[in-house]
Amino acid sequence: MTTPKIKKHLRLLIFSAVGMFGFGFALVPLYDVFCDITGLNGKDYSRATTIPVHIDESRTVKVEFITYLNKKLPWQFTPEIRSINLHPGERYQVNFVAINQSDQDTFGRAVPSITPGYAAQYLVKTECFCFQEQMLAANEEAMMPLIFYIDPNIPADISTLTLAYTLFKNEQTRVAMR
Repeated sequence: MTTPKIKKHLRLLIFSAVGMFGFGFALVPLYDVFCDITGLNGKDYSRATTIPVHIDESRTVKVEFITYLNKKLPWQFTPEIRSINLHPGERYQVNFVAINQSDQDTFGRAVPSITPGYAAQYLVKTECFCFQEQMLAANEEAMMPLIFYIDPNIPADISTLTLAYTLFKNEQTRVAMR
């Protein structure tokens, strides 16, 4: 036989569990809104279709390239160059080298991050390996291009951008192919 006090606590626990479950689903959109408002995280959503006609030759911006690799992905992943100085509006291509060091075909997905975060809106990618999943056959090596420019309207206080890519193993595709 349950007492009213136990019933009250049981209802509170059930309500709390349902509330936490709902909050878990709301976290991703809340995080995106928070990042949009504050400019934190340097998320990059750019996919340009046009290239600016104006190149600001009065200044240069240093762009640094950093790569990280998730431990689950048996690849090597490095940029061909570590940094470049270029004029805002000047289009540039840099290649990233990926080597699958396993005896199996594997899939990876690159997630970009730009620092400082508010500068992300000024880095415009016209082509990027990060736009889609990458597949490397066993022991295969691939050049993965990034073609980009810095918007000429970039504020003068931004003299250096750091573009970091983290490459993750894409488990979902592997499961779907079985």
